[in-house]
Amino acid sequence: MEPTAVLLMAYGTPNSLDEIEPYYTDIRGGRKPSPENLRELVARYQRIGGKTPLLETTEAQARAVQAQLGDDFRVYVGMKHWHPYIAQAVDEIVRDGARRVLALALAPHYSRFSIDGYIERVRAAITKSGAPLDVTFVESWNDHPLFLRSVAERMESARRKFNAEWNGIEVVFSGHSLPERILQSNDPYPRELRETCEGVAALVNLPRWRFAYQSAGRTGDKWLGPEILSTLDEIAKEKPGCRVVIAPIGFVADHLEVLYDIDVECAERARDLGIEMRRIELPNASPAFIAALAAIVHENIQAARQRVSK
Repeated sequence: MEPTAVLLMAYGTPNSLDEIEPYYTDIRGGRKPSPENLRELVARYQRIGGKTPLLETTEAQARAVQAQLGDDFRVYVGMKHWHPYIAQAVDEIVRDGARRVLALALAPHYSRFSIDGYIERVRAAITKSGAPLDVTFVESWNDHPLFLRSVAERMESARRKFNAEWNGIEVVFSGHSLPERILQSNDPYPRELRETCEGVAALVNLPRWRFAYQSAGRTGDKWLGPEILSTLDEIAKEKPGCRVVIAPIGFVADHLEVLYDIDVECAERARDLGIEMRRIELPNASPAFIAALAAIVHENIQAARQRVSK
């Protein structure tokens, strides 16, 4: 029996400063950014060393998941907005002769605004290839026990670095903001984020926590809030000089929205406010997270087979 293809999908990242403009143009559906917005984005990448490790991290995750799954599976990497594109990965899957594919976006929480973009790209690539692929899409895995446990491990590590108990620490969970109009269609995104927060909070026995959105886009739309910098302002006003742990549970690998928006912008705001801030390490290719991804693959493949057999 030929291996089942597992397509791990991430957002994408430019690999050099020269790639930022075409990358940004891809995100904008082919429309070039304004010179002002481009300069700002370039400056952010310069501030974190010129690039992020997202591609290398995703490839490391794929290698580790492959090792966990074994020879019955073959793991591929595809990016939504940069090389290697999802379409390139689908072409590779077709060339390798696979007939069954499980497509998994490395974003735990479903929104039609975000995850559907991955699904559409996979479907378009399959249609273009003409290959008779049987595809299973994993739309969300926000409350998978092993994922929650992997985040809880990171939470406890951050707490220990403060050498304090949770009742002496303010916790802010965060996720990527999306346009507020998603609420008009009862999009599950805010609920799934809350479920992750509640699951992690229960595992580490948090007495209290807050949630904030980060990394809102620069559009004319109103985006979901509360915004994370404003949340830090609020905490500092309520509890001057306190300790804060930020847990970006909407992300599973280091990239710009974490390395700049949290590690630079939030860290600078925290210093200005006189509060001590730490960010939890992201799952990246940690053993606990890889075990979660492998379990998610197995469970969804099994569920797909059961549906076919009925």
